[in-house]
Amino acid sequence: MHLGIHLPQYGRVAGAEAIGRAARHADELGFASVWVSDHIVQPADQDYPSPYLFDPLVTLTWAAAVTEHVQLGTSVLVVPQHNPLELANSLASLDALSGGRLIVGVGTGWSAGEFAALGYPFAGRGARTDEALALWRTVWRDDPASFAGDHTSFADLRVLPKPVGPMPIWVGGSGPRAERRAVELGDGFHLIGLDPDTVGAPVARLRQRRPDPSDFTISLRTGWDPQGMDPDRIRAEREAFESAGVQAVVAAPWRKDLDDWLRSMEHLAGLIGLEPR
Repeated sequence: MHLGIHLPQYGRVAGAEAIGRAARHADELGFASVWVSDHIVQPADQDYPSPYLFDPLVTLTWAAAVTEHVQLGTSVLVVPQHNPLELANSLASLDALSGGRLIVGVGTGWSAGEFAALGYPFAGRGARTDEALALWRTVWRDDPASFAGDHTSFADLRVLPKPVGPMPIWVGGSGPRAERRAVELGDGFHLIGLDPDTVGAPVARLRQRRPDPSDFTISLRTGWDPQGMDPDRIRAEREAFESAGVQAVVAAPWRKDLDDWLRSMEHLAGLIGLEPR
């Protein structure tokens, strides 16, 4: 199983040293990937997530500069809160600078207050996400590129650099709209917060429509933290997720101190049986 770890990008643990050390440690311990979240602003009355959150692509660039092997992922990038062409260039730039290590996890977002503050409509965010994914595929493939959408249109536009290769896009979310988006426009589905009792049904639906595991990855973000959970529960969940057809898990520790965060990474690597690099 592909095992990824969320970087200490948020909360009181977050900072340059913490992000760099955790990224290097993930590389050394044998983790397959490191991950970040995306919230540009946060209304003061919104209690989730932590309002102290480093920019996701800046954070991954920082991590890329101190690592060699781990892939770099967004869990998830709130696409309709960004200009799609600007994101296309930023993502391709990060992929090129990192040697082709980027996994683009995407979502539509859930906070109406964030959308209002940024000047983007909350309604229609799913359609704008669909269009952005199609736009990215076009500008990452063609040079020059032309695109005719409901929200963005252009002719003979050059968007460079190109990614190193086809960047995998994993669609995050829940429900039929997100699943449809993943099946039709993505390379995978990124489940969030499910347990062994609830993961089987969406995996089965997705596999019915995209049956080839080598062509479509089903991943799951979970709160595995061996310092706050029974290790036997983590082992059992890992086996259950794998049996259900989950190919990749992204774990997000709960620690507020860097040394504790690194220890959770070490314990988790040992529980899952990762091979150090």
